Amino acid sequence: MSETLAEPITDRETLPVELVDEAGRAVGACPVAQAHTAPGLLHRAFSVLLFDEAGRVLLQQRAAVKTRFPLLWANTCCGHPAPDEPVAAAAAVRLAEELGLATTLTEVGIFRYHAQDSATGRVEHEWDHVLIGRLDTEFLQTAVPRPDPAEVADYAWIQPDALRDAIADHPETYTPWLLGVLDIADEAARVI
Repeated sequence: MSETLAEPITDRETLPVELVDEAGRAVGACPVAQAHTAPGLLHRAFSVLLFDEAGRVLLQQRAAVKTRFPLLWANTCCGHPAPDEPVAAAAAVRLAEELGLATTLTEVGIFRYHAQDSATGRVEHEWDHVLIGRLDTEFLQTAVPRPDPAEVADYAWIQPDALRDAIADHPETYTPWLLGVLDIADEAARVI
């Protein structure tokens, strides 16, 4: 028996993103698809990385239908705030949409990167706000991630050092931004 998934109500590629200058100041807006067309336009984004009490991080494998870096392993969730939308609010919405999870998120740094997806020809050129959150044992006993199959193919928990080793051994399996996000998030998680 096969199951047909409902079409998304909104084509995420048509949503507006906030363009930024080299200092991260807003300078305009354009649709997601335009921002990710080569050579790529620098725009605001966010990456969330959740930790559990054992210090593990929650990763997601991006869905096969993603227009950029499909089926690669990435941080817990990521996305783009709308122009003038608070980053933490947008990140909380995407965390709920992609994985059915909610927790307090704290912005801990900025990671800027530029990467081309050779498989799709799309480009990431992002001023990426890194946010972290914690899921405690009580929460994990009563709720587990409920991934949206249009967004997430799979998920896994892993220790940061084991993830760094895995990225070094098989970089083609991971998104090009994951290590930079992990470095910022892991350092911040140690002190808060």
